[in-house]
Amino acid sequence: MSELSLLAGGTGTPKLLSGVRRLLDPETIAVVGNTGDDVEIGGHLVCPDLDTVLFDGGGVLDRERWWGIDGDTTATHDRLQELAAEAGLGPGPRYLPPAAQTSGRRIAQHRRFSGVAEFMKIGDHDRAVHVTRTGLLDEGYSLTEVTRLLADAFGLDISLLPMSDDPVASIVHTDEGPMHFQEFWVARRAEPAVENVEFRGAKRATATSAVREALSAPVIVGPSNPVTSVGPMAALDGLTAALTETPVVAVSPFVGDEAFSGPAPELMRGTGRDASTAGVAEAYPWVDAFVLDEADPTELARPTVRTDTHLGGPEDAERVARVALTALSEVGAEVAVEGER
Repeated sequence: MSELSLLAGGTGTPKLLSGVRRLLDPETIAVVGNTGDDVEIGGHLVCPDLDTVLFDGGGVLDRERWWGIDGDTTATHDRLQELAAEAGLGPGPRYLPPAAQTSGRRIAQHRRFSGVAEFMKIGDHDRAVHVTRTGLLDEGYSLTEVTRLLADAFGLDISLLPMSDDPVASIVHTDEGPMHFQEFWVARRAEPAVENVEFRGAKRATATSAVREALSAPVIVGPSNPVTSVGPMAALDGLTAALTETPVVAVSPFVGDEAFSGPAPELMRGTGRDASTAGVAEAYPWVDAFVLDEADPTELARPTVRTDTHLGGPEDAERVARVALTALSEVGAEVAVEGER
């Protein structure tokens, strides 16, 4: 059983994870990854949030972009663009027809894309991971089992768990119609106005037994997007209940009303919340204590510990992780760091 678990989505929590690893025995750490951002492109299942942790733990993550494999080539992706142009097919993204969205493998609606004019730039070595993942799923393995096999291949010393073996799709409803989060963020650069966000499939999906066991340990939520990185996890049957019953500390992805990065402000406002630390606290009623930036003027009615929360490198991540562990101790969860056991 893990001593500490993290909810991971986007880049904020993986950055913080590097600091947690410097303080704790990695074999006592579990990471529950968001799968609401997953998409199938050209028949291959891409799990961006799982892969960021997978590649980082394997020492191959492109840390300039915080996604993909460092130094990867894109020959296949580049040729896909050329072929689409030569055939007069135009740019992606290109959804498969509605009937295809639920045919074959268990796929949540609105996350299946054609491989024509591939809209996400997938590296060649990165693609090999997606081909392997999809092949194993087609052989009958669960996503949890596949993730464990890939973690072994990359030499991970932490436990990496998908939030569910059931498909969930984060659908952003905009003034231009509904679109998968990856289309909204990658292809459209968050330009359409957000009207709401739906976690399609979440009512039928459940957290795995491995996730529920991991969440019986104290939990840290890093500075991830509250809507599309943490929201799909919180929407799962059983997961919010588990978070309510265990000590949880969250690091705000905002300093007041300024976000560190990404489309969090647009998504927060689109779902009826303030784009601010106060809005994050409203979105996380199951969080017991918060880590806020020392420049954040927000006052919360829950225990708060402050530090410089910018994650520029491993030393920053270690500082924020140490403060998060301090915040856990203030709500009754003692997690001893290495050398203090």
